[in-house]
Amino acid sequence: MSLEALDTIALAEEKARQIKAAAQADAKRSVQEAEEAVKAMIDAANAKAETEIKDLVRKADEKAKGDAGTLASNTRNREAAMKARAERKMDEVADKIVERIVNG
Repeated sequence: MSLEALDTIALAEEKARQIKAAAQADAKRSVQEAEEAVKAMIDAANAKAETEIKDLVRKADEKAKGDAGTLASNTRNREAAMKARAERKMDEVADKIVERIVNG
């Protein structure tokens, strides 16, 4: 084989190594960029989820306060109604006791 052919082969092999090294560097850079993009998406998703959770907790607290107020109001109304009924019953019972004593 001639010296020229050996030089051509050596140049071709060197070019192939350079192309392979460049391809590996590009692949490594692409993987790194993809990992960074995924990390950014995960961070954004976590931030959005945290915001949504805080909003849901706030809304749940507001609803709970409203429900508690409604429940307290209903309880006061039932208490007043029961108290009025109890007072009427007390008057009826007192009248019956007096009637039995008088008629008795």
